[in-house]
Amino acid sequence: MIRTVLATAFAVAMTGCASIVNETTHPMKLETRTEDGTMVGQADCTITNDYGSVTAKSGSTVNVRRSSKDLDITCKHPANPDALAHAISRANAGLAGNIIFGGGIGAIIDHNEGTAYTYPTWIQMVFGQTLVFDRSDEKEGQPVAGRVPGTKP
Repeated sequence: MIRTVLATAFAVAMTGCASIVNETTHPMKLETRTEDGTMVGQADCTITNDYGSVTAKSGSTVNVRRSSKDLDITCKHPANPDALAHAISRANAGLAGNIIFGGGIGAIIDHNEGTAYTYPTWIQMVFGQTLVFDRSDEKEGQPVAGRVPGTKP
């Protein structure tokens, strides 16, 4: 009986642990378009945070390393001016669950590993513009709306 109670308590506590629930990377759909809305694929994109850089082609989905730090993204295409973006990382449900069920130690580990954070999962950068994409603006099934730095949604 005691083993069953302890096993159940442990299982419930672990459901909030972001390092168990979440991988160290997550997918981000990265698209580029012109100011008039024409989609342009195959731009060369560099995605950078405190864990390093990855490269991808626009129009693809790339796995980005989770972190509490934001992402900087630059996409280059020979027929267009550069598209620049800043993607804001936000705490995910794993961190809240960890604090509630797992206590401070798990939250510290998940923060340090980055698994407690998520970036926007779908962004559309615009050539010739610098935009900010905030995970908190995400709506399921839609790209996150980019905004000019310094403006509110």
